[in-house]
Amino acid sequence: MSYILLNIGFGNSVLADEVIAILAPNSSPIKRLREEAKDEKRLLDATHGRKTRSVIVLKTNHIVLSATQADTISQRFKVLNEKENS
Repeated sequence: MSYILLNIGFGNSVLADEVIAILAPNSSPIKRLREEAKDEKRLLDATHGRKTRSVIVLKTNHIVLSATQADTISQRFKVLNEKENS
């Protein structure tokens, strides 16, 4: 069994198979989702102190914050899926 890692910036990765959504962080529902995850200790901060530019939702119900733009991570995810399917 091979694991495919999705680069989310600054040397951080998540398992590509675990990703449900890659979201922009600026809407109110996403901010609430982030706060709930923080309160329930399900929030993983991979921003290295930089501004949060994307929020990644995992199948494990964890929320991952990244300083990389959501569009950039989505493109990386797309490339991984294309490689896997070819």
